[in-house]
Amino acid sequence: MSSPDLVCTGKLLLPSASPGSAAMALGAAIGLALSGALVLTGVLKRSYEAPDGQNADNTVIGNTEKNGESPEASPQQPEYEFNHRLEACREIVFLLPIVACSVAALWASSHVAAVNTWWDGFSQRPVVAGLLGSLWGYFVGCGVVWGVRIFGTLAFGKEAMGLGDVHLMGAAGAVVGPLLVVVAFFIAPFFGLAWAGFQMFFKKIRQIPYGPFLSLGIFIVMILHDLILDRIGFIFYR
Repeated sequence: MSSPDLVCTGKLLLPSASPGSAAMALGAAIGLALSGALVLTGVLKRSYEAPDGQNADNTVIGNTEKNGESPEASPQQPEYEFNHRLEACREIVFLLPIVACSVAALWASSHVAAVNTWWDGFSQRPVVAGLLGSLWGYFVGCGVVWGVRIFGTLAFGKEAMGLGDVHLMGAAGAVVGPLLVVVAFFIAPFFGLAWAGFQMFFKKIRQIPYGPFLSLGIFIVMILHDLILDRIGFIFYR
């Protein structure tokens, strides 16, 4: 008779981690704490952090205002120009402890016998598997957008996607899980293309945030949850 403490298999509406993904989620969380500590202590610099007195949105700290308007007593200073590829490299350095700790945790959970025996049982308790499943979905959601942001910035020399999209997909991944958040990310461009076609037809082309299209992709995968798992879930949940 199976233990009631173990997670049942099958379709789950909310994320649930396998022993491997649970270990990676825990390792990534430890790496995130390390990166955050390095930023707080000043060892690492935040990306797109302008020097004192200036900000990326053309705001000058002190006796000034946003949107290019400043009090009469203090003229507006020019917007600070960033080296976008350098800022992307700073973000890569921030992410390195997260990736390294995640890989190290996966290795320890599968190659260290004492850890493997204990971890397989502990990580599959419903509360632990659910928590780490959501955590892993968060990291995957953040990672897929952050990866596009970094590689796009390095390739084109300007900021590609925003950190707001990273946070959006991270939150979505915590709810729908790592597989579905990746599917949502690849569904989103179809909504973007449809909108671009509509704008071209009516000659009203303008830039809009990518977040709404990501949100529509998330909505679709939540509605078609079981159908998506029937079609491609077997690749990940065999």
